[in-house]
Amino acid sequence: MEREAAGGAAELLAAAQAQLSARRLSAAEELYGRLIARRAPPAATAAPALSPRAARRLATALNDRGLIKYCRVEFAAAVEDYTAAIECQPAFEVPYYNRGLVLYRLGCFDEAMKDFRKALELNPQFEDAALSLKQAILDKEEKQKRGY
Repeated sequence: MEREAAGGAAELLAAAQAQLSARRLSAAEELYGRLIARRAPPAATAAPALSPRAARRLATALNDRGLIKYCRVEFAAAVEDYTAAIECQPAFEVPYYNRGLVLYRLGCFDEAMKDFRKALELNPQFEDAALSLKQAILDKEEKQKRGY
């Protein structure tokens, strides 16, 4: 039964990613939502322990759904999904980077730099995170020079 559910989850994730790649955002978001709903516990109960593979799938679905929300300029909702992905899979560097991008765009440079640094701690070869960290540092300094 668990193996069947895992296979269904993997297929659902692959289908959602295919929709995202094809830029069919509504279809992708619906599929990610279905996958996330399968794994999310009811509000009053504790989350069941997930296998590492299931946790990674859930974190990927949350991160990718966050990307859709980011593309729609729904920044608060994107941050929620990225944060949930991080909580689900703390060693997954991509949602830290993505959350950092949103925070950067909102002008929250300190918080963005913290996320970029965490992404780099988890993956020192993450070039986009390194570039984004450098840019956030420069922009924060420029903001300070201007006095706002």
